[in-house]
Amino acid sequence: MCIPARNEEAMLPALFAALAALSVDGTSVEACLYLDDCRDGSVALVDRLGPTLPFRLHVARGGRDAAPNAGAARRAALAMGLSVLAGREGLLFTTDADSTPQPDWIAAGRRGLSQAEVVAGRIQRVDAASDPQQSHIEHYYDRLHRYRRAIDPVPWEARDTHHFGGGANIAIRASAYRALGGFLPIPSGEDARLLDDAARAGLRVRRDAAMIVETSSRRQGRIGGGLAGQLLALDQGEPPRMADPRGAAWQWRAQAAARQSFAMIDRVDRRIALGERLGLSADHVLGVARDCPNAEAFAMRIVPAPAFHSGQVSLSDAEDLLTELESQWCEIAA
Repeated sequence: MCIPARNEEAMLPALFAALAALSVDGTSVEACLYLDDCRDGSVALVDRLGPTLPFRLHVARGGRDAAPNAGAARRAALAMGLSVLAGREGLLFTTDADSTPQPDWIAAGRRGLSQAEVVAGRIQRVDAASDPQQSHIEHYYDRLHRYRRAIDPVPWEARDTHHFGGGANIAIRASAYRALGGFLPIPSGEDARLLDDAARAGLRVRRDAAMIVETSSRRQGRIGGGLAGQLLALDQGEPPRMADPRGAAWQWRAQAAARQSFAMIDRVDRRIALGERLGLSADHVLGVARDCPNAEAFAMRIVPAPAFHSGQVSLSDAEDLLTELESQWCEIAA
């Protein structure tokens, strides 16, 4: 378990209690805590509580005088996990210091990793009922992801799936993490970037709602661009804007076509047909395919961003458009 923390003295006791309550069925579990320029009482608290915990706790300190950088901190925490494994294969789990995994977190992650190389679990907000608009947005994105998997199904996806992939709840095989080069040291968005890079590399990314972590609903985040900022914007009356789902639908249908074409990419007619759909030459299609290890990598790399329906719409309009897309798909599937 690899966890970055920055000034989380108030949250660490709940995190440690949740980790101590994990059901691991005899599996060896160790926690790696990276204290990222902590200037509160986190260090003293860890020194006091660490020896009392029912698991081995590795602690490192860093980031002194550095600007907050979620990617660099998470990368440092995962580097600790790799050091513990010492080159061996193993499973790496990461969460945030203001979050609490459910007791079956490790077990659910292990089940997911038997089907995929990377698992993004569900992140539930504490006191979500007090933020109904954010819940409304999350419900929309879950619907959108289920629509994606209806038009472009993959065998490793969880039956109970969801849309989100956040660093507060990710499990990954150590070999896959090493192959990807780890989380990028970027100020925010390192989690989404890792999942995108994994898919483009041809790794199986599973979004599994059975692997659950609860996180805080605070408005004062440690970095910009995170959940705290989204909640604060909603509190201030900023209307949510969503990407037009018609653009995503085009992209996902094209990815499904690319996935189906990969096994027959040596056929000129298949390359031509796919190229015409994507606005690419048959030679370009073949060149990309030759660099891809499997159909997943090909589908993720060959399909460009949509050239139309690429703007943003209101949440209400996005829901209406998604309803229309779902209805059209049901008619095709029938």
